[in-house]
Parts: sequence; C-alpha cells; structure tokens
Amino acid sequence: MFKRIPDHPPHIKPYSGDYNPLWSVMIPVYNCIDYLKETMESVLQQDAGLELMQIEVVDDCSSDGDVEELVKKIGKGRIGYYRQEENLGSLRNFETCINRSKGKYIHLLHGDDRIEVGFYDEIAALFRNYPKAGAAYTNFNFIDNKSRLISQKKNGILEHPGIIPDFFDKIAVKNLLQPPAIVVKRTTFEALGSFFAVHFGEDWEMYARIGSKFPVAYSPKHLASYRLDPRSGITHKSFLSGQNFLDMRKVIDIIQQYLPEHKRSKIKKAALADTAQYTVKCANSLLLNHRKAALRQVKGAWGMSKDRITLYYIIRFYAMYILRYKQIESLLRKGKKIELKKNS
Repeated sequence: MFKRIPDHPPHIKPYSGDYNPLWSVMIPVYNCIDYLKETMESVLQQDAGLELMQIEVVDDCSSDGDVEELVKKIGKGRIGYYRQEENLGSLRNFETCINRSKGKYIHLLHGDDRIEVGFYDEIAALFRNYPKAGAAYTNFNFIDNKSRLISQKKNGILEHPGIIPDFFDKIAVKNLLQPPAIVVKRTTFEALGSFFAVHFGEDWEMYARIGSKFPVAYSPKHLASYRLDPRSGITHKSFLSGQNFLDMRKVIDIIQQYLPEHKRSKIKKAALADTAQYTVKCANSLLLNHRKAALRQVKGAWGMSKDRITLYYIIRFYAMYILRYKQIESLLRKGKKIELKKNS
C-alpha cells in the first residue's frame, strides 16, 4: 500500500545503465517556481559537462507555473525534466530523484536553494582525499526570499577540510547542516534507503543514519545557500500547526535506535533540550503575526525539556508576549482618543 510518509526507509535499487556520470544533480521541486531559475543557473555555471554530470528537475506536480517551460528556457536542453503523474509529497519525490539518478555522487538540490561557485570542485576534493566517506558537505549560508544573505553558518566543526571526528554523536544531538550543502554517494543511499517517517526533520534523520554507518567529510567553505522563506513551504506550515516539534521528537526517538545503548539517555536528553530551545526561538518569530501558533510552540518546547536554559527562553518569550500585548493595547487606546477628538 502506497504511503506518502513511509514507515521504513524505501529501498534504492542499484543503477546498472550505460550512462555513468560522476555527478547526479537532482532538483526536486514543488511550487517554488519563483526561485527555480536561480537554482538551475547556480548549477549551470559549474556544469561539468554531460559526460560527467546529470542535471534533472523532478516536479511533484507543481501548480504555480509551467515548470517544464522554465526548465527548457534556462536549461536549453542541458537539464532534464520529469513530472510525477500525481503529487506524491516531498519524501516520495526525493525517493524518485534518488532512483532516477545515474551518477556516483547525488546532490539533492531543492528547487528554492542554490550553490556557490566552487561547490562541486570542493566536494570532489573531499571525496578524492577521503574515499571512505559516505557523504561530504560544505559550510553554508542562509538567504532570504530575495536571495539576500542573512547570515553564514558559523558552527566551528573543523577549521580545515577533513573527516568530522565523532560526527554521529554530534548530529544525534542537533542537525548540523542544510540540504543544499551535502552530496551523498549513491552506494550510501543503496545501503541505507531513502527518506521516511516525517516531513519535518527528515533530513536530520537521514544525516544521522548516514553518520551511524559512514565517515562524513566536511569543508568549512561557505559554498551552499539555504533559503529561509517565512511565507510558505512545509517548514512554515509545520510551525503554524505545531507539527514541527512532533516530528522532531519522532526523529530523536528514531536516532536513539542507531545509538549504542550506553549513550542513548544522555544524547536524548541533550537533543530534546536543544530542540526545545530551537522551538522557543521559532515561537519568538511567530509572535507578531501568529500568536496562537507561537503559544503552541512554547507549549511543545516545555513538553520536550524542562532544563534551566529552556525555562529561561520560555520566561523571556512570555515577557516579550506581555510587553507586546501592552504595546498593542497602548496603540489601541491612542487610536480611540484620536477618534474621539475627531468626533467631538
């Protein structure tokens, strides 16, 4: 029976065709046509040529424009296009991307993100220097809905390129990266399967699963850009409904299964605390325009962890909430006074 959210990692069949490029740049898209041009152009400016690089857009039945026409216009025959027969959801679309890939290295580049010049050269160097790595990634930027730099991720994992020591223990506590920054060997997906279990945090679970079985290589160069658009997408909908913290709790429980038993309790406690603090930060960003959703986030955070740092963040949130309420009340009173003067 077909499920949009699989209960177990879907199997990835080995590829045995005649076309064997080094790279498969697979671009899953759903209603992100405003950004897709930039995404495709960021790949084309680093195009290694047809012999070495497969580039394909996999469209999950977008309804916000003619994706195929845009691919033809920008790709000029260089970028393939595949459209699902029906909307399958993000997890199944990622699975399709992986199964349709033909290259040794798979880059799942979401249709609203981009890469910076030098990305593929840097990833190639990582795999060349660390051949046992199951995946490799670079540091990354955050950009807004107008492609302006918001900030650069300063995680201090490594000062120089290399294999990340204790990567699995680190990522079991918190997600260390964003999707445009990572390239995974096809054989890694064949060994571990595709995405499953949740729509929010599915990437975190996948990276932890990879880290539990393979070394992961890293470069501190900021060569990928992850877009933060608060107006739309799975992330935004999850924040409004509260599904984000429910899914994150599920991911934390799944990751526990990959850990040695003696590490589980300590890492779970740390993961819940970190996720709770992140959830309160989400609540702060929702407070102005989505008050009920913000309160839902805080409740979810308190359900995950009651450590002192989480408590501090929650107290600070409610202080901001009360202050904002008083500011709004004051503005309303001023407005009423002005209206009374006009009518007197």
